[in-house]
Amino acid sequence: MTPSFRSRIRAMIYGVALGDALGAPVEKLSAEAIRSRYGRVESLHTRWHKMDLPPEQRNNRVRGDGIVTDDTLMTLALCDVYAETGRHLDAWDMADAMVRQIAWVPRWIPELQRETVLLDRLFYPEKWIFQRHQLSSCDPRQGGIGNMVNCGAAMYVAPIGAVNAANPRAAYDEAIAFASGHQESYGLEAAGVLAAAVAAAFVPGTNIDTVVDTVQFLAKDGTRQAIADIAGIARAERGNGRDHAAIVAAFHEAIGRYSPMGDDVNHSAEKAGRLTDAYQPSRLRAIEELPLALGFCLLNGGDFRTSVADGINSGRDTDSIGVMAGAILGALHGEAVIDPSELALLNSANRLDLMTQADGFAAQAASIIATDRAAAQARDAAYSQLSLA
Repeated sequence: MTPSFRSRIRAMIYGVALGDALGAPVEKLSAEAIRSRYGRVESLHTRWHKMDLPPEQRNNRVRGDGIVTDDTLMTLALCDVYAETGRHLDAWDMADAMVRQIAWVPRWIPELQRETVLLDRLFYPEKWIFQRHQLSSCDPRQGGIGNMVNCGAAMYVAPIGAVNAANPRAAYDEAIAFASGHQESYGLEAAGVLAAAVAAAFVPGTNIDTVVDTVQFLAKDGTRQAIADIAGIARAERGNGRDHAAIVAAFHEAIGRYSPMGDDVNHSAEKAGRLTDAYQPSRLRAIEELPLALGFCLLNGGDFRTSVADGINSGRDTDSIGVMAGAILGALHGEAVIDPSELALLNSANRLDLMTQADGFAAQAASIIATDRAAAQARDAAYSQLSLA
C-alpha cells in the first residue's frame, strides 16, 4: 500500500531524529575508531565517546540515549517557519523568520539540558545566520557569502522537500533561494540537492535508484560528480557481500577527490592559520555527507535502518549523514519504518512530541501544495487563452 502524505512526513521527521540521535555519540570519530570502540553502532543507547571528559572539555553537553543535536532542532525550527509564513520561502524568510526561531524563541536544548535559545547550541556556521542578518543587516540573498562552506544548511532542509513533494526541481529551487541566506558554493548546492532528494522520494511508486538519478541530474559541478562517483561504487558493490569497512574505504577514497576533510575533523589550536582548501568556496568540491548518505541508501537498496546505520558507522560527520539518509528514506517508505520504542525514547529524551509536530507540519505542507495546485490550474486556464500567433 502506498503510504499517505502524512505517513511519509511522519517518517521523514522520525528519520531525521533517529539518524541524528544514533550518530551523535560517535560524531567526529573515524570509521576505524568506531569499530574499535563500539563494534557497530545500532542502538540509541550508545554512550558518547566524550562523556567521561570533564564538562568543560565537552562544552557542557551530553549525548547518547536518544539525545538529538542541532540537526533535528533546526529541522523542527524550519517546520515552524512554514507554520508562521504559510507559504514557500526565500532568503528573506531566513533573515526574519529563521532568525527569530534560532535567536528569540526559547526551547529545550537536550544537549545542554536546559531551556534557552537555539543560538546558544549552534556551531559557528549556523550562528552566522544571526550575525549576517540581524547584526549586519545584509542583503538576504548574500547572507551565505563568506560563511564556512559545510553541510550546515543541507542538514535541516528536508521540510522544503516535503512542501514540494514529488516536484524535485521546485524543491531544489526553493532550497537554493532560502539557504542562500545561510550558505554559499557547494554547501548551498548540497541544500538544494538534499531537498530535491526528499521531494523525489514522495513520488508514488518510486525507488531509491530513481531518486538518486533525479538528483544527480539536478546537481551541479563537484556535487554532481561526487554523487555520480559514489553512486557508481554503490551500484557495483550492491549484493557483492563486501564488508562495511571495505565499502567505507572505497567511498572515502572517492569522496576524497572532492573533500579534503579526511578523518581529522576536529578544530584545534594547532590548525590556526594553517593553509587549507577545506570549507572554501569551489565549483570542484562537494560536502561529504550527502554523497555518502545517498551511497549507503543505494548500496542497501533503500533499506531504511541498514542505510542509516551504515552511514553512521562510516565515521566523521556521523549525525548529519544519518539525518540525510533518514530523511530521504523516511519520505520514501512512510511510517512503516518507525520503531515505536525508539520513537518513545526520542520523545522522552528530548522533551519532544515528534508525531504531533510532524502532523502539524504535514497539514501546513498540504495546504501550501493545495494552493500551488489551484494557482497552476488558474495559470493553465490563462495560458489556454493566450494567442501565440
